[in-house]
Amino acid sequence: MTLSARNFVFKAGIVISLLSLVMCVIVTIQTAPLFVSMEEDAVSQITRRSEGVFQLLFGQFLNTRLMAVNVCILVLALFSFLSVFLIYHFFEKTQSPEILYVVFFALSLSPEMFRLLLPLGQVYEIPSLYSLMASRIILFFRHFGLFSLFTASIIAAGYEMQRQRAVIMCILVPSLIIALGVPIDTHRWDSSLNMLYGYIPIIRLIEACAFFFTASSFFIAGWSRSSRGFTFIGAGSLIAILGRNILINADAWAALFPGLALLALGTWLICVNLHKIYLWL
Repeated sequence: MTLSARNFVFKAGIVISLLSLVMCVIVTIQTAPLFVSMEEDAVSQITRRSEGVFQLLFGQFLNTRLMAVNVCILVLALFSFLSVFLIYHFFEKTQSPEILYVVFFALSLSPEMFRLLLPLGQVYEIPSLYSLMASRIILFFRHFGLFSLFTASIIAAGYEMQRQRAVIMCILVPSLIIALGVPIDTHRWDSSLNMLYGYIPIIRLIEACAFFFTASSFFIAGWSRSSRGFTFIGAGSLIAILGRNILINADAWAALFPGLALLALGTWLICVNLHKIYLWL
């Protein structure tokens, strides 16, 4: 992919993430007043607490606040827009094969706004088919983002990419298989407005493997290339994925700051070190 074609993808990502942010704000204005009643009616609305690293450690000490979930979704949409915009600004003339997949990772955070379709269903009569489609879109982009970051790591480790479109297809296909193959219950959701779905142990295993091999590949790149930059990028990928996990599963105000701080720090480490590595090439 040429530099101009890659920059076109960046510009398209900026537009998409901005539209997602605007839609997220519009939906929030309509749904925010409903959260108190939804929390009171927890038996029919919220089946169980969300899962995640932060919830596993501190969830039992915190009360569910759906407004906090809404704000975390807003933050993810805003972060997606700002990160893609800044990457385009700083990498417009820098040829880095990994940065395209970092943008895909950042852009994959925007579709989290579809979680707001659940409270929006309290305002409008939305067929369950649309909620099912929204959940599959979210599931697709979550894995697409993880697989994209993993792809960036194996490129850094020395994988010679001949056809970038074929590589992108290799990310799209497994993400699509997972999104379409997982059974989803459209009548129940957890405290972070995620619909409940099946094969959770398998999904967690896939995410854990992507998490482990992404960091490992960057560390291998740092060792094989004798570059501390790739080692920092590996650490950044660990931090960014951890922050992403916290924000995606957040259902209390206490998760907002650590999730955002880790996601921002990890993405910053990735982008700054990639820019240093390829600046003079």
